[in-house]
Amino acid sequence: MEQTAETVDAVVVGAGPNGLVAANILADAGWDVLVLEAAETPGGAVRTAELTAPGFRNDVCSAFYPLAAASPIISALHLQDYGLRWRHAPAALAHVLPDDRVALVSRDLDRTAASVAQFAPGDGDAWRAEFHSWTAIRDQLLDALFQPFPPVRAAARLGKRLGLADGLRFARMVTMPVRVMAAERFAGAGAQLLLAGNAQHTDLGPGHAGSAVFGWLLAMLAQDVGFPVPEGGAGRLAIALTNRLTAAGGRVACQRPVTRIHTAGGEAVAVSDASGRLVRARRAVLATVPAPVLYQELLDPDVLPPRFREDLRRFHWDDPTVKVDWALSQPIPWRNPEAGQAGTVHLDADMAGLADYHHALANGRLPEDPFLLLGQMTTADATRSPSGTESAWVYTHVPRDHKWDTDSLRHFADRLEAVVERHAPGFTGRIQARRIHGPDDLFHIDGNLVGGAINAGTAAIHQQLFFRPVPGLARPDTPVDRLFLAGASAHPGGAVHGGPGANAAKAALRRAGRGGAAYRKVVQRLNAALYT
Repeated sequence: MEQTAETVDAVVVGAGPNGLVAANILADAGWDVLVLEAAETPGGAVRTAELTAPGFRNDVCSAFYPLAAASPIISALHLQDYGLRWRHAPAALAHVLPDDRVALVSRDLDRTAASVAQFAPGDGDAWRAEFHSWTAIRDQLLDALFQPFPPVRAAARLGKRLGLADGLRFARMVTMPVRVMAAERFAGAGAQLLLAGNAQHTDLGPGHAGSAVFGWLLAMLAQDVGFPVPEGGAGRLAIALTNRLTAAGGRVACQRPVTRIHTAGGEAVAVSDASGRLVRARRAVLATVPAPVLYQELLDPDVLPPRFREDLRRFHWDDPTVKVDWALSQPIPWRNPEAGQAGTVHLDADMAGLADYHHALANGRLPEDPFLLLGQMTTADATRSPSGTESAWVYTHVPRDHKWDTDSLRHFADRLEAVVERHAPGFTGRIQARRIHGPDDLFHIDGNLVGGAINAGTAAIHQQLFFRPVPGLARPDTPVDRLFLAGASAHPGGAVHGGPGANAAKAALRRAGRGGAAYRKVVQRLNAALYT
């Protein structure tokens, strides 16, 4: 570390949404911030490219952003001033059942209520009551969800809003399997599957403890803000974040993968990239990489307490993903036309089918009937493909240790297309081009998607809150002073909402501010109690 090095206040490792959010917050505070990104462009998993055919804009990884639209962190950045425009499909999402019935969520509450009431007459009123409960606590819940843990003030406001009785019932729901919670609140399969299908955006099955809160949260957000997409592609969100950062004085340097985080005296002091260039950090290093990558690859393991290293060996990844993108000559010809109104489509499992799907994954087998999450991007945003066509994709989870080659991926993609064809006869005849991404391909696109895992660790309850990424403080602070975990491996976890990045930036500001020495002592003592 004797070579001439650039010096900044903070280095952010990774220009995905969390890294860009963190960098913006630090730049707003007057810090000199440099973001180092391995890829050619910023965005991480939030990028758009012509993957299939000219004129078809495909979101490379993530696509729909209900949590971004609702996030108070993203809202506070005023990204509309930097070019971000949200667009919506006529309906937020549809769950297509094996018999072609469709349960639909629209931002029009009456329309959603009418859809679920087709499955059980009382479910329309039950859905209205559920949404009323959501709106009563929406702001307080979102504030608590995205604050550093424990969110003392935000949780107090939420508790006051709920009261003791409803607070206890809400806490019970947070721990429940979605299958049980949905059956308690709805009589028909439609509303039940809307909740269970939304839980599939994690790696949790309908019988997993803690799956209810994920399904409920996404279903209520679909009703509230929809499942919006950035006009022009997911990459527009990353561009807006980057433009805002540049305007605030921050910088992003692409094609500079960080290979080492250097420490001295128990503090993070610098990083070096693949070319050997060194960047010193006066105040903080924020890393958006998954926890195992940070602690096992970028740091000297000797700087970490042995018990922490042992806990990290028990880190659980979420299930890998296979994704197929299509350029379609026409929109998907659904047998039930209601499915064609939705930007996001879940198909085609009932509750038993979801359970079978997760049972196969848990036992290392490819599911015979994979559950699919499908995106109709031109339906949501007309700029995504030429007039009269559709840019679309589908993904599903697969076992972690399954071995893939080109032929096996191609055959598996054929199977996924056959599921769509079953509900949309003539679909395969409209495929002009396709692009298949297996788990290794996704990792090549974004090094944070280790083994094709898109959530940087399981969403299961044993790795949430103060268990994320290991039993500890559930804060971005690490055992290394001035080093902060800012990615989806940290609380509150995955999805594009900016929570981990914002929490890391706030922790860095607090550590560097007045009272920072006392803050350091408290964190060190807590870590010593946990890992010594």
